[in-house]
Amino acid sequence: MAILEAKNLTVAYYGDIHILKDVSFCAREGRVTAVIGPNGAGKSTLLKALYGLLKPISGSIRLRGEEITECKVHEFIRMGIAYVPQLRSIFPELTVKENLELGTWIFKTDKARVRDAIEGVFERFPMLAQKQGDPAGLLSGGQQKILEIGRSLLTGPSICLLDEPTATLAPRIAAQIYATLEDLKSEKITIVMVDQRVRQAFDIADYIYVLELGQNKADGTRQDFVGRLTETIKGWLD
Repeated sequence: MAILEAKNLTVAYYGDIHILKDVSFCAREGRVTAVIGPNGAGKSTLLKALYGLLKPISGSIRLRGEEITECKVHEFIRMGIAYVPQLRSIFPELTVKENLELGTWIFKTDKARVRDAIEGVFERFPMLAQKQGDPAGLLSGGQQKILEIGRSLLTGPSICLLDEPTATLAPRIAAQIYATLEDLKSEKITIVMVDQRVRQAFDIADYIYVLELGQNKADGTRQDFVGRLTETIKGWLD
């Protein structure tokens, strides 16, 4: 079942610099959908539009068939959509636990729910529990990304949008991130991810969209790309 859809999206910066041009996209419930493409293809812009951070000039975004194009970011959170940006979004001076507490702001007055949500993240990521009193800025790059992913899960989202979740990480740490995404998929959480590690993203994705110059170039299941992935990504860095 389609859970998150974009139809004929055109998105611009500063009004006249068109980044996405008539892009369509569909994420199916409980699956991993990867968006790949060369640098400058508009991949991150698509995620920002899906999360309400950028408003399209034209086109529409629907969640379970309902129009959400004009919704505010805080409404996306309440609708069960989480977003992990490419650039670091932790507060380095705050402790790991304090960073997590910030992620519970939409139900901050419910102390029991806050406690249970954070404990759930600690159970999923024991490393965060061990370092909960440490300043987040002292964590390694991979640990900081895990903290960001953990914080995004505090609200119990049904959809997670992840922008370059393994960027700049060592292969061993990247493998841990991919394993985490596989776990989320097994819990029926819908994953939409942008990733420059094309082959690794390909291995865990159920469906793939290829963007180029801000437009749809190709899309299909993983099986659809078997035998032609190398040609599709020819000239890219992966």
